[in-house]
Amino acid sequence: MSLKAAVKVSRRIAEIGREGWDACAGNPDYAANPFVSFDFLDIVEQSGCAIERMGWGPQHLSVEDEDGQVAAVMPLYLKSHSQGEYIFDHSWAEAYERAGGRYYPKLISAAPFTPATGPRLLVRPGVDVEAARKTLLSGAVSLCERYDSSGVHINFPTDEEWTWLGGQGLSMREGQQYHWENAGYADFDAFLGALSSGRRKTIRRERRDAQAAVEILALTGPDITEEHWDAFYGFYMDTGSRKWGRPYLNRLFFSLLGERMADRVLLVMARRNGQWVAGALNLIGGDCLYGRNWGCVEDIPFLHFELCYYQAIEWAIGRGLARVEAGAQGQHKIARGYLPSPVRSAHFIADPMLRGPVEDFVAREREAVEGEMEWLAEEFSPFRQES
Repeated sequence: MSLKAAVKVSRRIAEIGREGWDACAGNPDYAANPFVSFDFLDIVEQSGCAIERMGWGPQHLSVEDEDGQVAAVMPLYLKSHSQGEYIFDHSWAEAYERAGGRYYPKLISAAPFTPATGPRLLVRPGVDVEAARKTLLSGAVSLCERYDSSGVHINFPTDEEWTWLGGQGLSMREGQQYHWENAGYADFDAFLGALSSGRRKTIRRERRDAQAAVEILALTGPDITEEHWDAFYGFYMDTGSRKWGRPYLNRLFFSLLGERMADRVLLVMARRNGQWVAGALNLIGGDCLYGRNWGCVEDIPFLHFELCYYQAIEWAIGRGLARVEAGAQGQHKIARGYLPSPVRSAHFIADPMLRGPVEDFVAREREAVEGEMEWLAEEFSPFRQES
């Protein structure tokens, strides 16, 4: 089926519509990634978190087939800053502007505020993937020229998309996170059995102490109420204010998430003496549990590890999920079974004077990152070494 040459630009995802967007985002090849669903992207807009006033101007691209049906889409935003992206390019911006350039605005394809790998060039099943991707990428580059933007950045694409984008001439960047992989464990004890004796004892002690201090509830679907969101928002604001200065998500976001995506949410809450004291928010994908936000109002030993890491592993094993992605940063995750895993981005830099230095930088960075991941996995893995 042939595609129309024109690429449509929509200032709100609602202009494309749920049916057309999810016909592409729901492609079985994408393992039901929640962060590219119509609901999630509409929620961040409807709540006012990812809109022009916040420096996230939606510029979503869509391509239709010859019958006028949406055949491919690309989440895209015109950014006036680099906050909430987790692919850090502040040094690029500073260097370019010192040299007399203008780094902002820039265009990024990403799920706002979400450092999770997922598809960015979304193609409806049955549509020519190569043709659709080229049309979307060409549309993004044309939009870059129209806005006189410094570049187009595709953050956290799938490995296959990343390789394809590199083949189109984009600079290929690599970073790392820490992911837990399910080796077919029957239960949490089976996972512990794969660890060294010392790590096994430590995790059991951490779980025992945390669970003795609080009551823990793993909530999803209709079990999540506004009372839970009120409490969790307080945790989120406390943590966000201390870490980032200005949290990205507002209270309405969480209500809309509970209203529209509760069946894709796992909210792990801790209560002590009848009061909520901590919580961890996860989103559920087709084959992955994605850890997103955490917060607490009491300092309880090991509770962070229990709610964010061990509860996630236990829940993923029980549902047969392939992995848990626990978000950005944190080498302490290695000791809890989360090993280094690559995450990627691809970058079209409009100005050749900046493009050359960026390409040199990411090539050297990739080599360093890959070396560090190999070293971390060899030196600090908690898993038993086979003789």
